[in-house]
Amino acid sequence: MILQTTLATPLGLFTLAADEAGLCALLLPAEKATPKPTTREVAANSHPLLAEAANQLLAYLSGRLLVFDLPLSIHGTPFQQQVWQELLRIPYGQTRTYGELAERIGGRNKARAVGGAAHANPLAIVIPCHRLVGGGGKLTGFGGGLPMKQALLNLEHNTLNATRKNA
Repeated sequence: MILQTTLATPLGLFTLAADEAGLCALLLPAEKATPKPTTREVAANSHPLLAEAANQLLAYLSGRLLVFDLPLSIHGTPFQQQVWQELLRIPYGQTRTYGELAERIGGRNKARAVGGAAHANPLAIVIPCHRLVGGGGKLTGFGGGLPMKQALLNLEHNTLNATRKNA
């Protein structure tokens, strides 16, 4: 059984879903959840993991959380899993190009495949595919739309700048 909830944030309504193993989906406001017979809508505070995921997402969006600490239940091909693990290694406030990430997992010729795996990422923000950019830093594809991607990158940049000024 997958439990799902919606969360109102300053950037719109997000959808969070969890199964018995961990958080399995975080959908951005522009993304639509596909209803499944095994999915049940619940209040976030009625499920400990969904409540914690909601708290961490709100903390991230307010600049108070730099790294998520949640049990994840992600399902994909071995290649997708490899890309998602590399996405988790991109530090907060930094970006990598598709080519750079592809090079880390076997060669620049895999850049398109990296893009496909990033697009299939079920846990946007938690697995930070918004930190993946095109050559020269150009913003390219993002499930939540390019304005959302830019907003997330700006949030991280501004949070790091504020932290440095206060240090």
